[in-house]
Amino acid sequence: MAIQKRFSIGIAFQYVVVFLYLIFLGFPFLWMFITSFKTPIELLELDQSIIPEGFYIQNYIDILEKRGLVRSAANSAIVAVASTFLTMIVAIPAGYAMARLRAFYAKAATGWILFSQVFPLSLVIIPLFLAIRALGLLDSLPGLVLVYVVANLPFALWMLRGYVANIPVDLEEAGAIDGASMFQILRNIVIPLLTPGIVATSLFTLLNSWNEFFFALVLIQTPEKETLPLTLARFVGSEGQVLLGPLAAGAFLATIPSLVVFGIIQRRISSGLLAGAVKG
Repeated sequence: MAIQKRFSIGIAFQYVVVFLYLIFLGFPFLWMFITSFKTPIELLELDQSIIPEGFYIQNYIDILEKRGLVRSAANSAIVAVASTFLTMIVAIPAGYAMARLRAFYAKAATGWILFSQVFPLSLVIIPLFLAIRALGLLDSLPGLVLVYVVANLPFALWMLRGYVANIPVDLEEAGAIDGASMFQILRNIVIPLLTPGIVATSLFTLLNSWNEFFFALVLIQTPEKETLPLTLARFVGSEGQVLLGPLAAGAFLATIPSLVVFGIIQRRISSGLLAGAVKG
């Protein structure tokens, strides 16, 4: 009886901790949602109430009609999806080779991944800018996609390498005995087993590209080609005053796609993370 009571208390304590943690994580999102419905006068008040006086939807009308949020969201979606697709096309076979091959170049690739994460972005942005300009891709979405592929590739390779290492080699050897080629083994055996890892890695790559700001700020110069983070950063009024209402509304709308995508594939993400955490 005492053991059951202790167990019940422990379970209740865990639920309380999880509930408080969810409140801690969700409060900024809730505050942003509430702020998006406040009038400019309310936002200037020192003693603001938590609940807005009314639903001031002009902030949403402003960002959708005057600030070009829809256009920049479409640009971000194109760049994020294209860069994620190209990154995975390269990372899947490369990650498989890094996990299975014992040659020198496989070890060198692993060292390159770790070494590339040491340098801050500020050190590579100037040579990257010159390279993109030399290719004629400056101030273009394809150029930004190329940069995002290069930036996300080390992380994607490192994750997929860990997932591939958990796939039993015996399955691949059995396929080779049956006469399957390396490409057939990768397509018919490895990729189906690697699906949770591919989904998890794709999501991280997609969100990194969707939220990236620094590369877009340097490489994109035309307002019509701006991505969503650049548009949100320009919500500044006269004399540098931040337009907090439209900014909160835009940030709230920008967060919704990430939450929707994460909610749809959260089960595959959880299984993928558990599969990659056993052996790296």
